[in-house]
Order: sequence, then C-alpha cells, then structure tokens
Amino acid sequence: MIGWLLALPALGVMGLAFLWPLAMLFRISLNRTTETGAMEVAVTGESYTRLLGDEFTWELIGNTLGLSGTSAAIAVAMALPVALMIRAASPRWRGLLALLAIAPLLVSGTARLVGWMAILGDQGMINVVLRWVGLTDAPIRMINNWTGVRVGLMESLMPYAVLVLLAGLGRLDSRLEEAAATLGANRFRTFIRVTLPLAAPALLAAWLLTLVLGISAFITPRLMGGGRVFVLATEIYNLALESVDWPAAAAMAMLLLGGLILLMLLRGCVGWLQGKRA
Repeated sequence: MIGWLLALPALGVMGLAFLWPLAMLFRISLNRTTETGAMEVAVTGESYTRLLGDEFTWELIGNTLGLSGTSAAIAVAMALPVALMIRAASPRWRGLLALLAIAPLLVSGTARLVGWMAILGDQGMINVVLRWVGLTDAPIRMINNWTGVRVGLMESLMPYAVLVLLAGLGRLDSRLEEAAATLGANRFRTFIRVTLPLAAPALLAAWLLTLVLGISAFITPRLMGGGRVFVLATEIYNLALESVDWPAAAAMAMLLLGGLILLMLLRGCVGWLQGKRA
C-alpha cells in the first residue's frame, strides 16, 4: 500500500503527460473530415476504414518495416563485434569503452544527420575520394534516397544495440567458451558453436528494440530522404500539417502506436525468456 502511495505522483504525471494526450488523439481519430477539409466532431471509424482500405497505406507499412528491419539488422550486426570487444576488455577499460560506444547519443541526432549529409552528398567526402582514385566519373547519389536514410538510421540505432548486447552478453558464462577452447576448438569455431547460440536471445532483443525505434523514426527519413522517402511517420506529418486531415493523421498514429506496443510486448517476452533461461 505504501508503495502505491509513493508511486501516485509519478503515475499522475504519466497520466497527464502521456495517457491524457493519447486519449485525446484517439478521440480525434474518431472524428470526420468533411469535403471542405474541416474536421467535424463525430464518433466514427471512417478514417481507420479509409486508411486500411488504401493500398498506399499498406505500401507505407511495407516501406517502414523494410527500412527499419534492415537498418536494425545491420545495426545489430555491427554492434556485436563492439560488444564482444568490450566484454573481452579488462574491467579497467570496460567502462570507458562502453561510454565511447554510446557517445553518439550525447550528440543531437539532427547534428549527426547533417554530418552524414555532408559526407554522403554529391560533393561529400566519399564521392570526392571515389573520383580522386578514379572509381567513378560522376557523383553517386547517396542522399535523398533509401540508401542515405538506411545509413543514417543504422548509425542512430547502433548505440542502442550495443547497450542491449552488453546487458545480454554480460550474463553469458565465459567458462563455456574456455571449456570449448580446452577441447580443441579455435576462436572462430568457439564463436560459431558456443558464443553465438548463447547470444541469440540478446541479439533478438537488440533487434526488436532497434526495430521499434526505427519504425517510429521521423527526422532521419525526413532529412536524409529529401521528401522522396515515404514511411508511416512522414505520412502522419504530411496528413497533419500539409493535408490538414487531423482525423486521418490521428488514426494512422494510433495504428502505428498499436504496432509498436505489440512489438514492445514481444520484446518483453523475449527478455522474460532470456531471464528465465539465465
């Protein structure tokens, strides 16, 4: 009872800052948009029916899942060697290495994206080097397309993947790897047959977390896509501020939120199974 009383202020703040706006957003999604573009107060599911019956919505869902899924997979694959290196380091340097791995989170995401635009642009560092060594005569387009968005999203997700993998790999029993080495297995075979299977729950958890973050990303597709990359987050922005169709924007936001909640529940189940296995 005392615990609940102590938690009441935090629950009240959460209710005012999150649950109440969420309820208002759901209420807006039930309104109707008239032919003149005005929002009419109503209780209808027309916006949901119209969105779910539109092929463009399903194309957006496919684009979002494809972009976030591949970016999350690449981020986890690149974060795994970093996490393994930090795990193998001495306790004296482990904290510093972990801090360096997540240091990009200390810099504004917008500032990092502007840096990537300068690096990947037509006159950026990569294109300049490619022309200088004679590999290409014309600039390779790496921004304002899916390639630039995928690179920017992967870089922004990688620190989170490192954090999840560090937590998961820290639970592994290093004596199993030592036992494999004493039985004659080399490092590569030990990694493939022992370390990687034991790290599978952590890899899945890292992928699910970065997938959720990638699905909800807006700044990266907006800036790196240059208006040519369409995902759910950018379409919500367009519906709300350009088309001024607030019921449709709210309905799409609720659909996106529902998908994210399902993924977070799946992430929680994976974490529970990982803890039970440990």
